[in-house]
Amino acid sequence: MLPGTNQTFSIHSSNSKTLVYTTLLLAGFLARPARASDWYRWRGPDANGISRETGWLVKWPDQGPRQLWKTSVGTGFSSMTVSGGRVYTMGNANNTDTIYCFDAKTGAPVWKHPYPTELDPKYYEGGPSATPTVDGDRVYAMSKKGDLFCLNASSGETVWSRNVHKELGAEIPTWGFAGSALVEGDLLILDVGSAGTALNKQTGKTVWFSGKGPSGYSTPVPFNSGQDRCVAILGSKALVAVKVADGKPLWSFPWVTLYDVNAADPIIADGKAFISSGYDHGCALLDISGGKPALLWQNKNMRNHFSSSVLWNGSIYGVDESELKCLALDTGEVKWSERTFGKGSLIMADGKLVALGEKGELFIADASPQGFKPVSRAQVLGGKCWTPPVLADGRIYCRNTKGDLVCLDVGGK
Repeated sequence: MLPGTNQTFSIHSSNSKTLVYTTLLLAGFLARPARASDWYRWRGPDANGISRETGWLVKWPDQGPRQLWKTSVGTGFSSMTVSGGRVYTMGNANNTDTIYCFDAKTGAPVWKHPYPTELDPKYYEGGPSATPTVDGDRVYAMSKKGDLFCLNASSGETVWSRNVHKELGAEIPTWGFAGSALVEGDLLILDVGSAGTALNKQTGKTVWFSGKGPSGYSTPVPFNSGQDRCVAILGSKALVAVKVADGKPLWSFPWVTLYDVNAADPIIADGKAFISSGYDHGCALLDISGGKPALLWQNKNMRNHFSSSVLWNGSIYGVDESELKCLALDTGEVKWSERTFGKGSLIMADGKLVALGEKGELFIADASPQGFKPVSRAQVLGGKCWTPPVLADGRIYCRNTKGDLVCLDVGGK
């Protein structure tokens, strides 16, 4: 039984040889071939919402950055990943999900992979919520209903596919699976089941499975605990830490939210964990350095409905329901708020906030607890914009709910 939950935790592992092999791979923490400017997975190369990009154009002309291209990908909330000069995302049209691959410079379609899936709106527009993950010559993408695909990154051809809901019996949460796949060594870690699931990334075979209970809506976050490689998963009712190699639980901290909507990724840094949820629930900072989480503070100053916060130089930047805010990490004190932002999202690069407001206005501002002072701003999209922007290789990518995707030139040349 997981502490703080009413869910039974069970582990179903493959044979011991496979487990030993996997452990050896993880001990080396294999690096994937990706350029420093690539944004090949959800929340970027370090899974923290911070780009490694430098030297990009921060200040824009009055009309905003130059639009390089624009296309339509269908309804959804999938963000973009960028790898090897290509852009990947997902959308739904005519009850068909499609995984797209575009040329990053021109927007020319390279390939697409459609499959039948209902739009499934439920108090919102519907469509896919997860973001494709690129790992070398493979792309991993999952639908709200549990259809998981491993595709060739160059051609879009199917390497393997399976439905983790039907095959494992994992319950689909109310608004569908939303977490993106995390590659750790030879494993693919998913927020599926009571406290995550791991598959062999080469074959799709199950390595461990935590149980059939409903998941949350976040993506697993990797971190080290002593000699162990671990992931933190904000599940439906608790923040849970498990070992990557075998899925064995390390600890959990109860976090029960209205409608079980735990959607924003936890932030793990320097022996601490920051968690936040919406529906007026709030946020908390935990000390996890002792192997068991201890509450340092908890308040309602940051209520991440779905957009994950970013930690930078001791400050938390994020969306509190419909306000952009900055909190002091050590105390949870509000440093500033911007009330006109709406339910937008943000990332960071080179000490700058790259923030896309709910109505499609893009802001660049210094990441400072002294106040929100944009150095550039431009209306880049219309409609509802809940999906985080992406900065990679001198280009910013933004999309809205109905699927308009724009590529903006901030190359600094």
